[in-house]
Amino acid sequence: MHILRATDYRVMPWKNGGGTTTEIAVSPEGAALDDFDWRVSMARVERDGPFSAFPGIDRTLSILEGEGVILNVSDRIPFGLTKASEPLPFPADVPTRANLIAGPIVDLNVMSRRARMMHSVERMTIAGTVELAIAAETMLVFCHRGRVRADGLETVVLDALDALRIDRGGPVLRLSADDRATVFVILINAVGGND
Repeated sequence: MHILRATDYRVMPWKNGGGTTTEIAVSPEGAALDDFDWRVSMARVERDGPFSAFPGIDRTLSILEGEGVILNVSDRIPFGLTKASEPLPFPADVPTRANLIAGPIVDLNVMSRRARMMHSVERMTIAGTVELAIAAETMLVFCHRGRVRADGLETVVLDALDALRIDRGGPVLRLSADDRATVFVILINAVGGND
């Protein structure tokens, strides 16, 4: 279990130069935008515009702050993505444009290299205690709001915007919150690995 504190995240420019992204975790460690296996980041989007293209990459987008965006992904019908929406998976190598609904947003962006890795993202509200099976080669728990205690191989406390990374950990992770907290649970596996 590795705790990732928000104060330690790396801030870097977008691939298309239109803003900055805050990198939460990447594999392999220190990988650049053109050679990662998977990457989890946050970005502040302040104006309408196209997404950076990432050949061979699958992406899942969630809204953390702001009113949301209307996404035009390739030939799909435009989709309104808000804080209430489920995380939205789509290919990162097709033309995609975001139009802000009402002002800037902050998003959570999970990407994985299609030929080697796959991922899933689930938003959960924690009120009390829940148990999660660690059914992935890598599991990340990103604390969006509130404070969460995580009990697994050891016990850690996640404040808002902190994350916990577990690589091939024990069978169960117990998450608890005294007040309501919101987390995103990200599962990452090699293609052909665990589901």
